[in-house]
Amino acid sequence: MTAPPPKTINFEALFGASPNPYVLVAPDLSLVAMNDAYLAATLRKREDLVGRTMFEAFPSDPTSDSYQLLNASLARVFETGLPDEIALIRYDIPLPTGEIEQRYWSATHTPMLDPEGKVAFVMQHTVDVTELQRLRAIASDAGRATRAETDVYRRAHAVQETNLSLSAETQQLRTLFEQAPGFVAVVDGLEQKFTMANAAYRRLVGDRDIVGKTVKEALPEVVDQGFVQLLHTVRTSGEPFIGRGVRVFLKAEDSDQLEERVLDFIYQPIIAHPGKEATGIFVQGHDVTEQYRAEEHQKLLINELNHRVKNTLSIVQALAMQSFSDTADPATSRQAFDARLNALSAAHNLLTMQNWEGAGLVETVRASVSATAGANVSRFTIDGPDISLPAQTAVSLAMAIHELCTNAIKYGALSNDSGTVDVRWTAEKAETEMIALTFVWTEDGGPTVTAPDRRGFGTRLIERGLSAELRSKVTMDFRPEGLRCIILAKLTPAE
Repeated sequence: MTAPPPKTINFEALFGASPNPYVLVAPDLSLVAMNDAYLAATLRKREDLVGRTMFEAFPSDPTSDSYQLLNASLARVFETGLPDEIALIRYDIPLPTGEIEQRYWSATHTPMLDPEGKVAFVMQHTVDVTELQRLRAIASDAGRATRAETDVYRRAHAVQETNLSLSAETQQLRTLFEQAPGFVAVVDGLEQKFTMANAAYRRLVGDRDIVGKTVKEALPEVVDQGFVQLLHTVRTSGEPFIGRGVRVFLKAEDSDQLEERVLDFIYQPIIAHPGKEATGIFVQGHDVTEQYRAEEHQKLLINELNHRVKNTLSIVQALAMQSFSDTADPATSRQAFDARLNALSAAHNLLTMQNWEGAGLVETVRASVSATAGANVSRFTIDGPDISLPAQTAVSLAMAIHELCTNAIKYGALSNDSGTVDVRWTAEKAETEMIALTFVWTEDGGPTVTAPDRRGFGTRLIERGLSAELRSKVTMDFRPEGLRCIILAKLTPAE
């Protein structure tokens, strides 16, 4: 009868009793445990090995082939999680007498994984082939080595060299793939499963863990955007897809919020056998979001510049038409035109300092008064809260203040030595986030004022141009003691 199998197996006892030498190596290359066969093969005691690193327990010149071969093999297993073999390695060990003995080994390195699938230890199975190597050398020296034995060793060396070369090339390709400046990924099979994705691709998708998952599982937000269907079409048709400036919405890192990205990319079908359907898709591209945004911003700036130039030319044209007439004195007309151009220039200078994003109301008033009134600016009282004005509104207000100042210098409070001008305003929030502005210009102490028989260009500019720009109501009250101009406006503040 066959004995029933034991309910449990003592693997620790099995490890210790095995006639094959085994040692367990930690990620820092320290020796964790070894069986008796390993101690016998290396002529060491357990207390001399446990806790020490491999190269502390068995010293070797770091520049030697022995050191580099063993160190590289262990490193590959910890990095890739795949077994690795050394067909033949010379690694000398010290004898109890203190002498160094030349020894040859064959070693297999097997990864031991933790519950999370990471390499926790490497189990080294090592076989002492010193005697076999010596017999081969003796037979070779005596001319009695068989061709078969020689071929076996030659093949072993050739296989080992080939494996090392392939491993080095594979590692180099992995490094190049990982460090590629553009994003790269491989989507395999009918299930569209990610088998590879480099650092740039992982950054693009918010550093999500995508390898081993299907596109639907890893990036569910792209399904309704048509990219899963596009991958299917490329795989079945065998024709690549090239996308330029393609918009895609991806989840941000640690957030369900979607962010728009703009990509240049190619879906290249992977065809293993000519005439057959593609087995997967090679994805390669670049995130051109910032470049795209810069181009869009440049287009916006150009359009805005064209708009501002047209507005400025319209203003200059209106100033010229109103400043020059058949009946006016040419010198006086030219002087008035020059003054108005200077006021327009001052307003533009103020906006230029603000990158044409708007200007403060206080600064606009002070700059306009200073540009026109000159030394008379000390005769002004200016008071009111500062609010941000849109660019075109600031230009219109600056031109209006210039006309008010000019009229005050010619006919009003600034035409003598004692007159004063009080400029003050209030600003309150109105409906739909607009601001209700009450702007009051009051002159006092000048000559007695009478209402003009006709409206000059300056007055018309204030009453019509400013009113249209500010969506306002303008009242010009020519009181005997001095002009009072009241502007009631609703405006949208600059952002």
